[in-house]
Amino acid sequence: MLRKITISNKLGLHARAASKLVQLTNKFNSTISICKGNLRIDGKSILGILSLAASADSEIEVEAIGPDEEKAIKEIEKLFNNKFGESS
Repeated sequence: MLRKITISNKLGLHARAASKLVQLTNKFNSTISICKGNLRIDGKSILGILSLAASADSEIEVEAIGPDEEKAIKEIEKLFNNKFGESS
Protein backbone atom coordinates (compact mmCIF):
# COMPACT_ATOMS: atom_id res chain seq x y z
CA MET A 1 0.00 0.00 0.00
CA LEU A 2 1.41 3.36 -1.09
CA ARG A 3 0.42 6.84 0.02
CA LYS A 4 1.73 10.30 -0.94
CA ILE A 5 1.94 12.71 1.97
CA THR A 6 2.80 16.40 2.02
CA ILE A 7 4.72 17.45 5.12
CA SER A 8 2.65 20.21 6.72
CA ASN A 9 4.47 20.99 9.97
CA LYS A 10 6.70 24.04 9.67
CA LEU A 11 9.94 22.31 10.73
CA GLY A 12 9.57 19.30 8.42
CA LEU A 13 11.01 15.94 9.45
CA HIS A 14 13.35 17.27 12.12
CA ALA A 15 14.74 15.11 14.95
CA ARG A 16 11.67 15.13 17.22
CA ALA A 17 9.25 14.44 14.36
CA ALA A 18 11.52 11.69 13.02
CA SER A 19 11.67 10.13 16.48
CA LYS A 20 7.87 10.08 16.74
CA LEU A 21 7.62 8.56 13.28
CA VAL A 22 10.13 5.80 14.12
CA GLN A 23 8.33 5.02 17.38
CA LEU A 24 5.13 4.60 15.40
CA THR A 25 6.54 2.59 12.49
CA ASN A 26 8.26 0.13 14.81
CA LYS A 27 4.85 -0.88 16.23
CA PHE A 28 3.96 -2.55 12.93
CA ASN A 29 5.05 -5.88 11.46
CA SER A 30 4.89 -4.53 7.92
CA THR A 31 7.97 -3.34 6.07
CA ILE A 32 7.73 0.44 5.80
CA SER A 33 9.66 2.50 3.27
CA ILE A 34 9.71 6.25 2.75
CA CYS A 35 10.74 7.85 -0.54
CA LYS A 36 11.66 11.43 -1.35
CA GLY A 37 12.89 12.01 -4.85
CA ASN A 38 15.24 9.16 -5.76
CA LEU A 39 16.04 8.34 -2.12
CA ARG A 40 14.26 5.35 -0.54
CA ILE A 41 14.84 4.60 3.14
CA ASP A 42 13.70 2.21 5.86
CA GLY A 43 10.82 3.90 7.67
CA LYS A 44 11.94 2.28 10.93
CA SER A 45 15.37 3.97 10.86
CA ILE A 46 15.74 7.42 12.43
CA LEU A 47 19.00 8.03 10.57
CA GLY A 48 17.31 7.10 7.31
CA ILE A 49 14.44 9.48 7.97
CA LEU A 50 16.77 12.33 8.90
CA SER A 51 18.81 11.67 5.72
CA LEU A 52 15.73 12.55 3.64
CA ALA A 53 16.11 16.20 4.74
CA ALA A 54 12.38 16.56 4.17
CA SER A 55 11.36 20.15 4.82
CA ALA A 56 7.91 21.67 5.21
CA ASP A 57 5.71 21.42 2.11
CA SER A 58 7.83 18.67 0.57
CA GLU A 59 6.12 15.51 -0.64
CA ILE A 60 7.10 12.00 0.38
CA GLU A 61 5.75 8.57 -0.45
CA VAL A 62 5.13 6.09 2.33
CA GLU A 63 4.87 2.41 1.42
CA ALA A 64 3.88 -0.37 3.78
CA ILE A 65 3.96 -4.04 2.80
CA GLY A 66 2.80 -6.72 5.19
CA PRO A 67 0.01 -8.02 7.40
CA ASP A 68 -0.87 -4.66 8.99
CA GLU A 69 -0.03 -2.36 6.06
CA GLU A 70 -3.42 -0.64 5.91
CA LYS A 71 -3.40 0.23 9.62
CA ALA A 72 0.24 1.36 9.37
CA ILE A 73 -0.48 3.75 6.50
CA LYS A 74 -3.54 5.18 8.27
CA GLU A 75 -1.62 5.78 11.51
CA ILE A 76 1.38 7.30 9.73
CA GLU A 77 -0.86 9.60 7.70
CA LYS A 78 -2.66 10.64 10.90
CA LEU A 79 0.69 11.51 12.55
CA PHE A 80 1.63 13.72 9.59
CA ASN A 81 -1.82 15.34 9.44
CA ASN A 82 -1.58 16.13 13.17
CA LYS A 83 1.78 17.81 12.48
CA PHE A 84 3.51 15.42 14.93
CA GLY A 85 1.68 17.06 17.81
CA GLU A 86 3.44 20.38 17.25
CA SER A 87 1.48 23.56 17.90
CA SER A 88 1.98 25.09 14.47
